[in-house]
Amino acid sequence: MEMDLNSAGVASKRKLAVLENYYPGAETRPYRVSVFGAGYVGCVSSACLSNDGFSVVAVDPDRFKVQHLADGQAPIVEPGLDELLQSAHTNDLLRATHSAADAINETDISFCCVGTPSLPDGTLNTNHVRQVCEDIGRALRHKVDFHIVVMRSTILPGTMEDLVIPTLERASGKIAGREFGVAYYPEFLRESTAIADYYRPGAIVFGQYADDTRSIEALRTLVGHIGVTPHVIPMRSAEIVKYANNCWHAVKISFSNEIGNICKAKDIDSHVVMDVLCSDTRLNISRAYMKPGFAYGGSCLPKDLRALTAFGRSMNVPTPVLDAARLANTVQIDHARSLVDAAAHETIGFIGVTFKADTDDLRESPLLELVEGFLGKGKEVAIYDPNVATDADQGRNFLKHIAPLLRDSIKDVIAASEVVVVGNKYPGLKDAIESTGKPVIVIDLARIEKPENRNVIYHGLCW
Repeated sequence: MEMDLNSAGVASKRKLAVLENYYPGAETRPYRVSVFGAGYVGCVSSACLSNDGFSVVAVDPDRFKVQHLADGQAPIVEPGLDELLQSAHTNDLLRATHSAADAINETDISFCCVGTPSLPDGTLNTNHVRQVCEDIGRALRHKVDFHIVVMRSTILPGTMEDLVIPTLERASGKIAGREFGVAYYPEFLRESTAIADYYRPGAIVFGQYADDTRSIEALRTLVGHIGVTPHVIPMRSAEIVKYANNCWHAVKISFSNEIGNICKAKDIDSHVVMDVLCSDTRLNISRAYMKPGFAYGGSCLPKDLRALTAFGRSMNVPTPVLDAARLANTVQIDHARSLVDAAAHETIGFIGVTFKADTDDLRESPLLELVEGFLGKGKEVAIYDPNVATDADQGRNFLKHIAPLLRDSIKDVIAASEVVVVGNKYPGLKDAIESTGKPVIVIDLARIEKPENRNVIYHGLCW
């Protein structure tokens, strides 16, 4: 292993905070942590916390796991784990038990690392989550000191609010955020590199419940030596981050394999191709194209996607990922159309009609597709786009059927419309919306600042 784990542990010991804020007058000491669930995440968390100098109690109903951890042995296979557990055992920093009550009484923070497997229909099985919350809640009922419960299991958005917190409150008779702390801390540990991932994470995420800052500060203490600034975000956002990460990884793997299959069919080395793709950190491996918004369009993406999928078909190479990208784009256009349809008005204004801002290119513009669709339904349409020609002599982007619909200003479009679709951002847009004195529905496809004008009913596309 590349890192010096002993050095990491020694360094962290110098940075441990104390519980004075929670236990006035108590003897100062580092946080003590109980880890519920001695599976993959629980074992690695227990080992790394112990290595960092924290006293850890691992809790699991499985006798095999408890006995192995009590003896300083790993119940799972993970590089470097045995060494950390042996060190924790030698330094008397880790013990294991079946008793939730003992673990709660002897610690200050509890990590819940129980499994959340799939049910036959693909939905999430939260039985273990419910059970561990009941066990912890019953133990909390009899504990006087403030205790923090941190969920690390992978759970869908809303599970903390709808299942975890109500179960803890019901079992404990206490109020979350006031009489005990609660937070969500998703894990991003990969099997076979988990310890390295723990100490060199790409991101650390804390989901905060209401105004419970005490729990967040405690978590900051536990990871303060790692050197990565945590993202403190709302609870539901933190819950879905893990799913966004894993689904993105799955898409990347499947995309790479699909490109590999096409390359192999033409005797091309796919690793050479993907090495070049990954070398572009400005667009390919970057934040570029990673903001939820409206559909893609223009002269490149639609035609090149069609061409490569057709090329695959010509060689009998399936392209399900690329096919799905085309379908997903159509779904996003339909989603925008449905928001406008739901407004149920006859006059519609469009701010922007080119496929993106700062261009005059109308080729395969999804905004133009929307305009043409509503014109076909007999709606009255007004458009503002300073980059689109109003006369045939002004350039190639002149389209005879939309030229009469173009207005000189954003305010002109708003004045003529009951529904305004914001497709692109232009100077003066915010002021024009904020200053309108009549009721208007704004359908935002470009992520503008939410209007404060009470005359405006605002709908964001996917935010």
